[in-house]
Amino acid sequence: MRLAELSERSGVSTATIKYYLREGLLPPGERVTATQSEYNEDHLRRLRLVRALIQVGRVPVATAREVLGAVDDNALDMDERLGVAVGSLPHQAPGRPEEAEDPHVRAARETIDGLLAELGWHARPSYPAAESLVTAVATLRRLDYPCDVASLLPYGRLATELAVSDLDMISAIEAPVTQLEAAVALTVLYEPVLLSLRRMAHAEESRRRYSTGGEGGAPAKQAGPANG
Repeated sequence: MRLAELSERSGVSTATIKYYLREGLLPPGERVTATQSEYNEDHLRRLRLVRALIQVGRVPVATAREVLGAVDDNALDMDERLGVAVGSLPHQAPGRPEEAEDPHVRAARETIDGLLAELGWHARPSYPAAESLVTAVATLRRLDYPCDVASLLPYGRLATELAVSDLDMISAIEAPVTQLEAAVALTVLYEPVLLSLRRMAHAEESRRRYSTGGEGGAPAKQAGPANG
């Protein structure tokens, strides 16, 4: 397909596609004339991934280039490529920058070490999510909210189940590069799904426990035109 068709099928403007090409986010097409190139389904799939990273995930262009570089790095095995690609994605770390001598940070690291041991996980200290977790637990400690191993363990167990489900979904895809692209896209696109479902579940459990509308709580009345 030519650039115009790639633009039409992807919903991305030709100017933006050219920008992605210049920035190395999209591999060049096959040159057919001095001024025109031919693109294929791989370009369309990669373009959709780039769009998910930048437009949905708000990933900076330089970070997106790093993520995609890991996806395409055949010198690494699947685990290493997936770790680098997903680890390069931005992480939201609540609270202030942490200092190693802060007693709350030290206690948070000890708690997390205990949690990982309980879960049987192999720690990756350099993984950005690990530092985000330290920051989150240290913040909980400062505010005197529950954050011991027993409090965090249910979250770790649920995360294990989610990881199994995610990788089962990804493994059903045939090509390794496509699997890695899917892993990156699903990390970006499914995290809002996870957060939204958690908040909806909180609302449902609150209704079940605390509503005075009857046993288990009566469903909220729907607004709208009267029936009949």
